[in-house]
Amino acid sequence: MKYSAVLVLQDGTVYRGTAFGCQGEATGELCFNTSMTGYQEILTDPSYRGQIIAMTYPHIGNFGVNDDDMESDRIQAAGLIVREFSEAASNHRATASFPAWLESNGIVAIQGIDTRALTKRLRSNGVMNGIICPANRPLDEVLDRVREIPSMHGMDLATEVSCTKSYAWTENVAAPLYRVAAIDYGIKRNILRMLTAHGCEVTVHPARASVEDILATDPDGIFLSNGPGDPQAVGYGIDTVRSLMGYRPIFGICLGHQLLALALGAKTYKLPFGHRGSNHPVRNTESGTVEITSQNHGFAVDPDTLPTACEVTHWNLNDGTLEGFRSTKHPAFSVQYHPESAPGPHDSRYLFRDFISLMEKHATS
Repeated sequence: MKYSAVLVLQDGTVYRGTAFGCQGEATGELCFNTSMTGYQEILTDPSYRGQIIAMTYPHIGNFGVNDDDMESDRIQAAGLIVREFSEAASNHRATASFPAWLESNGIVAIQGIDTRALTKRLRSNGVMNGIICPANRPLDEVLDRVREIPSMHGMDLATEVSCTKSYAWTENVAAPLYRVAAIDYGIKRNILRMLTAHGCEVTVHPARASVEDILATDPDGIFLSNGPGDPQAVGYGIDTVRSLMGYRPIFGICLGHQLLALALGAKTYKLPFGHRGSNHPVRNTESGTVEITSQNHGFAVDPDTLPTACEVTHWNLNDGTLEGFRSTKHPAFSVQYHPESAPGPHDSRYLFRDFISLMEKHATS
């Protein structure tokens, strides 16, 4: 159902457009994503829990949607903002139209917004909370509603998106060489596909799984997944990672990267507007090469707080933030970005091979 709608920011800025998807309101932290493709993977990425996504690419929805491109079992984003959406699905893989999919998932979206102006505002003033709602609601009432939305600071969202009990990932498992325990803070399905493609048998554990339960499967390595929210609020995760340190090789990405850093004694901070998109340049300090990476995070690790027994392996070339490090004391490394690339380039998939090599080295040492 289409009707006049507004997007209201917590600073009082109002954008007017037309609603599509589900009827109602959407609230959350506004952020922008610069990807040109992959809207289905983006919307179903658990790292977007509690956020309204503004797509900078102007035309969204023309591929439709299909079951294979789901990164979780449902849409995780709180809402969606686009310049223009497509009613038609013009891809042979499509099983449903984009607006029908949003409606069936209960997601409120708005089109007709000047997403360029919105992105520039968020880039200049930082991310802020906002609401999408019908245009006939009194503005004062809407602003009061926006100011009631909790800040992402101090918010633990990992338990909202994590699995509730351990399970074995069974897709494309053939003659595995290593057993991996993946801690689910909001894991994407393509991460699991990449691990099995590299010869791993994967057991996925809830975010609050105990160290004993994780080690009970006798894993050769520990994987720390991506996820939403403030890493400092995931105290149980920090404690678990700290307890696992040294037992098995550890590979972390995104929230897992931040939790590994916090477990080692480093600190994290909130970025002004985060990194979200599939076109972020990162320099590998060892090879000197530049990787184009897929990213989705609003927090980062402060490199000045890393312990001396750590080496920085990757830097962001846009703003100089830390993108990866390795512990020289423990068999552990992590990156801030998404090497599984769904969506995004494949430049960083070598990191899964590095994880395999680390497990192989640890097994023979």
